[in-house]
Amino acid sequence: MANLEDLESNLGTQFRNRSVLKEALTHRSYLNENPSWPFPHNERLEYLGDAVLELIVTEYLYETFREYNEGKLTSLRSALVNYQMLSVIARDIDLEKYLYLSKGEAKDVGKAREVILANAIEALFGALYLDQGYGVSKRVITTIVLSRLDEVVAKGLDRDPKSFLQERAQELFKITPMYKVLKEEGPDHQKQFFVGVYFNENLAGEGSGTSKQEAELKAAEDALLRLEKKENA
Repeated sequence: MANLEDLESNLGTQFRNRSVLKEALTHRSYLNENPSWPFPHNERLEYLGDAVLELIVTEYLYETFREYNEGKLTSLRSALVNYQMLSVIARDIDLEKYLYLSKGEAKDVGKAREVILANAIEALFGALYLDQGYGVSKRVITTIVLSRLDEVVAKGLDRDPKSFLQERAQELFKITPMYKVLKEEGPDHQKQFFVGVYFNENLAGEGSGTSKQEAELKAAEDALLRLEKKENA
């Protein structure tokens, strides 16, 4: 395991309580293989960190873009705090090296790893808030998350993903993306939809949500991210 002091250096702060930091880095799977591990998994901290992140980003956008309406502010926030962006930010601070994962989870790649990283960085923000308070949390999130705002605006990542994907698909392939429900899970009052977006017969992205519309937006976001990765490869 890498030295936690290096992670603290990447964050620009030092934890007073290393226990809460180790909790933030502990994935549920690690406890299955290491039942004597003295720290709980990070899902409660993830819950807290998600709220801390959203508040700090919302406050910044509200104060900075006074001419924007609620819809535009929401789109900007979503582009900054979705799991794809958070996984990129997590990799920027080398968070992957510090996570406590099961051997199986450690081998995961692709979307599964991105989700683990996004959840872990939210847990880290929760731990930071408990250990250092709102001021330090705001400084760190401003440095490593809100610094991505210019990129979000320049690349149009805050635009409606479905509309943006249609523009890109027309531009690159002269086709219109098609959305298909892959499966549905859960009872009617808590149904989860899984949607794929296709370029002709090729699966371009996947997403899930509590409505078909939400799942289609997530699938479009996933497809845009995959396109960007191919273009940058």
